[in-house]
Amino acid sequence: MESKPDTIKVSMDSREEAQATRADLFVNVKGSSLVSGNEALKKAKEVSQLVEALTNFGLNNDTIQLRGVHAEAASGVILKSSSAIYQLKIKCKKLEQLADLLSIVTSQKNTTLEYIEWKFDEEAVYEQALERTVAKAKNKAQKIANQLGVSLLGIYEFRESGIGMGPERVETGHAQPQRMRAAGFAATPELNIDVHHSKEFIVNVDIEYRVSEFEKGKRAIRTK
Repeated sequence: MESKPDTIKVSMDSREEAQATRADLFVNVKGSSLVSGNEALKKAKEVSQLVEALTNFGLNNDTIQLRGVHAEAASGVILKSSSAIYQLKIKCKKLEQLADLLSIVTSQKNTTLEYIEWKFDEEAVYEQALERTVAKAKNKAQKIANQLGVSLLGIYEFRESGIGMGPERVETGHAQPQRMRAAGFAATPELNIDVHHSKEFIVNVDIEYRVSEFEKGKRAIRTK
């Protein structure tokens, strides 16, 4: 059985601050009539008013999606004349438009902003952080090898892990469904929400480097 070669093990991590590149707005619209399916985007008066305002601003129809419809019937019988809560998702693909979209949404009488989901280019951020972490680990391993009088020969074992820190979903002051339904959207708290958001990514690597032969009694070196 082949014995393990002489190695130096280095653990290293890096933190990368990523800025959100896109956002999804989740809104509720209180309608005076019940329309099911995607026809609600055109035939439910209050919903169509919001959609028209958004498309006039420049959004494409495919960026406005109906997520669900909640019917409200005081008499216990659901009719077309029953009121309804329409749940929409609005995709903001350019963050420079976010402030304008928030203004459009919050200016609609029967519309409340529930929350924002921030979107990140996670793969690109992770790859950048990983590249930086590996370079730091190699630099540290080289310094250790120089101090010990050995040479780096290659990688014996490599492990990586990563995690994103921070919320991607940000609630607004309007995210109170029970109060909303009870008050019919007539009374809502003041809206306070960021229009810019960042998230921290942490990448860790454990790299074991093969090195030239140690002096007797120094077969393995581990460092953090």
